[in-house]
Amino acid sequence: MNWDQIEGKWKQFAGSARERWGQITDDDWQTIAGKKEQLVGRIQERYAIARAEAEKQADEWSHAQKQSQPDDHLASRL
Repeated sequence: MNWDQIEGKWKQFAGSARERWGQITDDDWQTIAGKKEQLVGRIQERYAIARAEAEKQADEWSHAQKQSQPDDHLASRL
């Protein structure tokens, strides 16, 4: 799923992100608000990992969100 979609539907995805990165604080989540660069920075900071690794984790998570979301056109048929 692309980051524009994630940002637009952040409330739907925030729970999954919180489960994935439990060390990120509530204040951080408010700042992140679905923005990839903010998420990557917070992952890097809270987990003391390289930026490339933080980006990899964020990208893997975003791709997993696409797989867990039903297709909009199929959902509208149901």
